[in-house]
Amino acid sequence: MDVPPRSNTHTRGDPLARLLEGPRARGAFMIRACFDPPWAVRVEDRAPLTVMLMVRGDAWIVPDTGERVRLRAGDLAIARGPAPYTCGDDPATAPQALILPGGACHYPDGGSLRGRMDLGVRTWGDRLDGAAVLLIGTYLWQGEISGRLLDALPPLLSLPSDVWRCPLTPLLMEEIGRDEAGQEVVLDRLLDLLVIAALRAWFSRPEAEAPAWYRAQADPVVGRVLRRVQDDPARPWTVASLAAEAGVSRAALARRFTELVGEPPMAYLTGRRLALAADRLRDSDDTLEAIARQVGYGSAFALSSAFKRVYGVSPQEHRTRTVARRTQVAGV
Repeated sequence: MDVPPRSNTHTRGDPLARLLEGPRARGAFMIRACFDPPWAVRVEDRAPLTVMLMVRGDAWIVPDTGERVRLRAGDLAIARGPAPYTCGDDPATAPQALILPGGACHYPDGGSLRGRMDLGVRTWGDRLDGAAVLLIGTYLWQGEISGRLLDALPPLLSLPSDVWRCPLTPLLMEEIGRDEAGQEVVLDRLLDLLVIAALRAWFSRPEAEAPAWYRAQADPVVGRVLRRVQDDPARPWTVASLAAEAGVSRAALARRFTELVGEPPMAYLTGRRLALAADRLRDSDDTLEAIARQVGYGSAFALSSAFKRVYGVSPQEHRTRTVARRTQVAGV
């Protein structure tokens, strides 16, 4: 019996669903950290996104710029890279460890900490029953998180336990210490679910400053145009055809779209197409010609010219750098 293709009809008209269609962890760095005070860890891993879930005790997250955040049991924080930060029992505690790209761990003076604080499978710190226990999940490279999602987040956000509940905590605590076949994939999916649940709660908060295009989804004119562009970016759109979709004149659409989104309709469409192309260059082995057709360019040459103008490198250079970055992170 043939299985019908999965439909994405339920995501149409739902900007949050489209925004959260990632993340997609692949071999993410996940660890249970257990500490007794005083403790502090300096994080300079340049990871695009790290989630920290406080299981027991409390901790402070102190970025180099911006406001510090205190975590208590049940609270969650998400740090958007590449900015560094320090996590510890007190903002005044000097770091005892330094985390670098790829999860490399050193003393602050540069000496290797390899194996010195290991407490078992994916567990690290002072002792297993330490006063403070955090579950930490880190997306190691940019392709695992869409650029549109990262752009929608502040450098550091927190969700206190009184505004959200995390049913995944017991399962994460159980699974993070297992060493079984396929465990990495299980943890990747759990991390994705944790981040999606947290971001869904975050975007419902009044303090969440969503990007202009996200807020504009509520406008009856601009929202309709955004949804059409997001659902079918490869269509040969013009300002006239977009205005017809919205039932307004070209001038009215251009004025209202620019006012609410911050850029003209065709500039937004170009950015959307190039972002999709960048994701597909990272996530697939499709030829540049195929990707060009998928995102609305007539040829590989046209896509390459637009891509280099915006990203500063050719599509092939972008793909090569991504592969090199994956290899470096994986330690291959």
